[in-house]
Amino acid sequence: MKNEFENKFYLLFFSIIPISIIIGPAISFLNILIISLSVLFFILKTKDFTFLKNTSFLILILVYGYLLFNIVVSIDFNYSFLRNFGFLRFVLFFIAVNYFLFYFKKIDFVFKIWSFVIIVVLIDSYIEFIFGKNILGFGDEIYHKRIVSFFKDEPIVGGYLNGFVFILLGFFLDKFNIKNNYQKILVFILALLFLICLIMTGERSNTFKIIFGLLVFFYLNQKISLKPKIIFTGLIILSFSVLLMNSSYLKYRYGDRLFSPLMNSEQRADFIKNNKYIKHYKSGYAVFKNNLIFGVGNKNYRIETRNNQFTKKNYFPDTHPHQIYLEFLSEHGFVGTAILLISFFILIFKNFKTFIRTRNSVQLGAFTYLLTNFLPIIPSGSFFSDFNITLFCLNLSILYACNPETNIFKKKEL
Repeated sequence: MKNEFENKFYLLFFSIIPISIIIGPAISFLNILIISLSVLFFILKTKDFTFLKNTSFLILILVYGYLLFNIVVSIDFNYSFLRNFGFLRFVLFFIAVNYFLFYFKKIDFVFKIWSFVIIVVLIDSYIEFIFGKNILGFGDEIYHKRIVSFFKDEPIVGGYLNGFVFILLGFFLDKFNIKNNYQKILVFILALLFLICLIMTGERSNTFKIIFGLLVFFYLNQKISLKPKIIFTGLIILSFSVLLMNSSYLKYRYGDRLFSPLMNSEQRADFIKNNKYIKHYKSGYAVFKNNLIFGVGNKNYRIETRNNQFTKKNYFPDTHPHQIYLEFLSEHGFVGTAILLISFFILIFKNFKTFIRTRNSVQLGAFTYLLTNFLPIIPSGSFFSDFNITLFCLNLSILYACNPETNIFKKKEL
């Protein structure tokens, strides 16, 4: 049967998403592209075009239309073209995830595969922290003992785990018997293990994101009473304190490099002057001030700062300003930033009441991750890089697809 073929097709390519990201950007790109393009064929077969009138889909089309315009106003067309034009695959991916979850019922299998992969990465990260090398012999030779796990020479395992942990915690809560307190305790233990792992990676911004995310996820979740939430909050504080007191490396990363300079008035001035992230922030703001309306164009921050680092005040050459709002302002200006932020916030908050009312924990997990992307001040990777935009669009797609009331293939918008 053709339906059986479609089901197996989607099960395969959706199941390997976490693995494809680990293998590398090229494989991840190819996997997303296959999923994205295949949905066109399957939609033509079913002749189900109801999603074309869906508000959320139309908002994504607006974002894509703006990104095409951003190519035109970029200072270097070649740098913006592939990134902006290629966003189309994520619009199609959004459709594909909704299509799969609307027409097929085996998404649990996908989440189980994802859970297995993510837990393997979690265990591998603990092994690397304890022994200095992961199970494949990878260890940080560049970033001063930060955990790299299967990513070999990139300290991004924290961002990777963050991209899946909230969805999977939601999946476990939805599948477990809500009256079984032992199973709820297992979810809390798993969340705590992820939190401890994030702290150990040395990725400070991702650590703050998971702390914020876990608090949002558990306090908004109506399947859990207040007492366990308060206990878990205490465990977060305790875990963070114990790890910092017992690890010289973590004490250096969080204490000597962050808390001490901010709390000590004598060190604060030097910290503000020499901290590389503050230099990035000043540079991002300077680029925005010089390109107020439309910015320099997506992926063009590197061109602007490198070509003008000696002639324009506060320019600090790098690929991006390491903060999402400053990245948007510098590369998209006031107009583009307004379009992007308004569009994304509408997409994220549009169905908030629905998933709270229906107690859909997977939806709440996806919502939580998306929210952590827009925390102010905290450093971040480039939003439109393949790694970050893949995780963002994956969570955005699941936010809509996993609930029959919000799936874009439903017959009527509620």
